[in-house]
Amino acid sequence: MQDAGLVSWVAVLAVSAGFSAFLILLLKPLLSRYFLAHPNARSAHSVPTPQGAGLAVMAALLIVCAASLSLGIGASPPSLVPVLAAAAFLTLLGAYDDAHAISVPLRLGAQALAALIVVTTLPEGFQLLPGLLPLAVERALLVIGIMWFVNAINFLDGLDWMMVAQVVPMTLGVVILQIFDVVPASIGLLALVLLGATFGFAAFNKHPAQIFLGDAGSLPIGLCLAYMLLFVAEAHLVTGLLLALYTLADSTLTLFRRAAAGEPIFSAHKTHFYQRAVDHGWRMPQVTTWIFLLGLLLMVLAVTAALARSLYFDMALLGAGVVATGVVFRMLTRGR
Repeated sequence: MQDAGLVSWVAVLAVSAGFSAFLILLLKPLLSRYFLAHPNARSAHSVPTPQGAGLAVMAALLIVCAASLSLGIGASPPSLVPVLAAAAFLTLLGAYDDAHAISVPLRLGAQALAALIVVTTLPEGFQLLPGLLPLAVERALLVIGIMWFVNAINFLDGLDWMMVAQVVPMTLGVVILQIFDVVPASIGLLALVLLGATFGFAAFNKHPAQIFLGDAGSLPIGLCLAYMLLFVAEAHLVTGLLLALYTLADSTLTLFRRAAAGEPIFSAHKTHFYQRAVDHGWRMPQVTTWIFLLGLLLMVLAVTAALARSLYFDMALLGAGVVATGVVFRMLTRGR
């Protein structure tokens, strides 16, 4: 990356963080009045706390992305318009859900629509597994996969700084991959702006949190991350799997465990690995620190795999990521 390009990307990162923090400060009185999250049996907080900071984070992301693209920063195919439009739709849906809970079928229907928008506007010729599955079958599976990832991110937004611990390593990894031309510049821009907006939110969400992201943030952020990871996986499948490994593993294993136990899988619960750690005596900052460190390790393994381009290294690095994730899960479930 040339010096001028580096300066512009640093500026985008700083503006995203500052604008996100500014909008949170601006909206906080309104959110405290209309978007208050009261503690319940499944909550990790003990006092009423405003939620809906995702409105500010996503507004910052949409505005900074639009401004950057208009200035020619990251302006390369694929177009970000479809994913940003779908993310804006999920932001509004999530904000309404934060204020007035909506039904599961309506939530899933809206997520399916957003995923369809993303998948049907993928570039011509985009395919993760060419020659293995018919294109129509793969696209159908991508819609389901995006919906699952959106919900996985939503499920794992249950502690102070929990979202930060996941988003920062993933977006930083995508930015680094763009520097090495592994993914397109527009995908790198989306990751960079989301990274900055997350930094702006992090200042208000550190323990004890002043404000929560809410569904207005977790749903569209999950969609944006899924979109980025599609292009990472197209470039190098193992790299995409490593970046998403913690988020997918916690959510998927928890779902299977609850289904095997005969528990209602669509009902709210408090049995994810990170939640069980708190129940077993871990302090919230300890849990998010370990998850953040795991995310950084997975990011390093992912970038290494993309640059090495070796089947031997792919298997070794993926295995290392799985082992590291298993070790962290074991630590969290054993308690302090």
